[in-house]
Amino acid sequence: MSFFPGKDPDPGDVPASDAIAQLIVPRSVDLGGFQVHRALPSARSRMVGPFIFFDHFGPAVFKAGDGVDVRPHPHIGLATVTYLFDGEIVHRDSLGTAMPIRPGAVNWMTAGQGIVHSERTAADHRDGGEPLHGLQLWVALPMKEEEMAPAFAHTAAADIPELRANGAILRVVAGALHGLRSPVVTAWDTLFAEVRLEAGLRWPLDSAHEERAVYVIAGEIEIGGDAHGPERLLVLKPGDKVVVRATSDAHFVVVGGAAMDGPRHIWWNFVSSRKERIEAAKADWKAGRFAIVPGDTTEFIPLPDN
Repeated sequence: MSFFPGKDPDPGDVPASDAIAQLIVPRSVDLGGFQVHRALPSARSRMVGPFIFFDHFGPAVFKAGDGVDVRPHPHIGLATVTYLFDGEIVHRDSLGTAMPIRPGAVNWMTAGQGIVHSERTAADHRDGGEPLHGLQLWVALPMKEEEMAPAFAHTAAADIPELRANGAILRVVAGALHGLRSPVVTAWDTLFAEVRLEAGLRWPLDSAHEERAVYVIAGEIEIGGDAHGPERLLVLKPGDKVVVRATSDAHFVVVGGAAMDGPRHIWWNFVSSRKERIEAAKADWKAGRFAIVPGDTTEFIPLPDN
């Protein structure tokens, strides 16, 4: 997805639990038929581990003729991670990739020195009633890998390790957790897991990862005696073991990993440890020096004015 403008919500969400360092209320924008809730970057927390961008879109059902139409746009210095709960999006990029993503699978696109991609609903999925619900996250690349060659990797839903036990479902999308290790290759210590709990169940989250956050997709959870509903990002204090209790049937994700090797600058769709690199990328996109997306060449997102 492409970065959209928007202000952070007004402050005032002071966390009561000692286990929670920050409680972030995403800012939301209607992108024409579906809502996008952006939790990162935030004035309260710029990153959690390598995650520098966190979008939750939907759930939505499109009317006939409607769908996702994110025109070709560029990225540098990051990897985009797309993960769906419902629906389908067709990814195309300047490497020549054309890959539909469906629920439970992972599209991991590494921009590195520069890539262009588009995300659209296929023509045969526009008859009305098409659902859409999912996440798109960006992970910053280590400084030594920021200018790596661009790449794309798709991991099928069947290849994501999953544990089902007594009303709980855990899927480890990236990294390792509770004895499960994802086959998804990452350039940095990264954690991304999806959890579903039936009401009343408890789920322990250890302190093995330096930075962690819990985002509530649906239902309600309790941490340290405080209840939290959907569309809340709970940034946990490092080093603390946490128990998440589902006060209703709950669906949430856990993201995090090691703290990055220095701060990152973000402007529009560009991420870098160097401001001058972002300025160069802006000039390159404006001058048409990025590669094109085969099969999607008739339009693109222009460089924003500010």
